Amino acid sequence: MADALDAIASQDDPLGKVLASFHRPNGLDIERISVPIGVIAMIYESRPNVGSDAGGLCIKSGNAVILRSGSESLHSSRVIVACLAMGLLAAGLPEDAVQLVDTRDREAVKLLLHSTDCIDLVIPRGGRGLVSLVQKEARVPTLLHLDGNNHTYVHESADIEKAVGIIQNAKMRRTGICGATECVVIDREIAEHILPRIVKALEGCELRGDAQAQTIVPEMIAATDTDWDTEYLSSILSVKIVDGLQQCIAFVQAHSSGHTDAIIAEDIEAAKSFMNAIDSAVVMHNASTQFSDGGEFGMGAEIGIATGKMHARGPVGAEQLTSFKYFVHGSGQQRP
Repeated sequence: MADALDAIASQDDPLGKVLASFHRPNGLDIERISVPIGVIAMIYESRPNVGSDAGGLCIKSGNAVILRSGSESLHSSRVIVACLAMGLLAAGLPEDAVQLVDTRDREAVKLLLHSTDCIDLVIPRGGRGLVSLVQKEARVPTLLHLDGNNHTYVHESADIEKAVGIIQNAKMRRTGICGATECVVIDREIAEHILPRIVKALEGCELRGDAQAQTIVPEMIAATDTDWDTEYLSSILSVKIVDGLQQCIAFVQAHSSGHTDAIIAEDIEAAKSFMNAIDSAVVMHNASTQFSDGGEFGMGAEIGIATGKMHARGPVGAEQLTSFKYFVHGSGQQRP
């Protein structure tokens, strides 16, 4: 957590940047300038480092933050917020720029979601239950961090050695994070060659495949329709065999949660087609989906990975926690 805060502190100031500028025929000079959003409420569950990351990112971007941790991380969150307050005081900043809702009462979450008079943005980070509650109850604008039902597609042009290594990492490095691959999609042309290799590399991982995958690996468990839409967050992986790029795109579009999807291919045009067609916040070529992380993107840390399309999308760092306003400079112009 301390290393992440150091990384955030070393970044350029995201505020006061001239995002665009233009001169009008009437002599007006207009600039679009980055500014803070205001007060952000961060609602999270069991991982206390989220509070530290959120505090650091909000301070860096000039925002105040109200943290509401889950009951499992409340004790740790108290200590983390106390440490942040000491740092704020030492820096000559308001200690209450980072605050903690110090209660396990679930009604506190609804209160935050309804506080349109004092909160500018709510960011939930947790399981589907929390996100569903926020979607249902929020009166304040939200930046949703949804589940990661992520796919890795093995195109017929893939380098097999490379593909096996990427998939092993994408699934097994950490199975409980939102960037983990949950479904591998394989071109029929390469399936018989690579699927047994994948099975061997994913020792200890339960594989659930369609009928075609089972013909190649008979001991594989049969996948159900539910499997294609499941974020396992565990050592379970579904396997789908497809007849080429277009069938893969249709399948991924139908089942992806819009978080992160990847293609493994040596055919550059196929990779471009996949990346342009897949409507996810992060699309990758020849890389593990576990790189879908603010720290790996050079943000120091992340407050979440936004899967919507408005404002921020993908890993949300300090820069993404800014808004903008227009500065208009005149010399006495009057509108006719």
